[in-house]
Amino acid sequence: MWVKSAGRLRAVRESVAMQFISLSRRRVDAFSPEQFAEHIDAERERVRELYRDGVVRQLWVRQDVPGAIMLIEAENASSAQSALDSLPLAQRGMLDVQLIPLGPYPAFFPLG
Repeated sequence: MWVKSAGRLRAVRESVAMQFISLSRRRVDAFSPEQFAEHIDAERERVRELYRDGVVRQLWVRQDVPGAIMLIEAENASSAQSALDSLPLAQRGMLDVQLIPLGPYPAFFPLG
């Protein structure tokens, strides 16, 4: 749905989404660099699509191991997992992925 705010149109989700952190690690112990290279363009394109669609909200490259961290918005954990399962590297078993549901920090709400 589109809403006009401060003279500009902006997209607004009609339903409330949950947020999740996805921690992924490339399985470099089981797959060669050449095998990753074979699918990396398709992986990047799918991540771009998920970002464009508002599923992936933020994306970082991990500095501790080969992989990524994504902030994901989805209706529920099943929808978030489906988005991750759509990644070409995940479909080929080339990633270990952990999905962590997030909630609001309680100290930011009034007491009592």
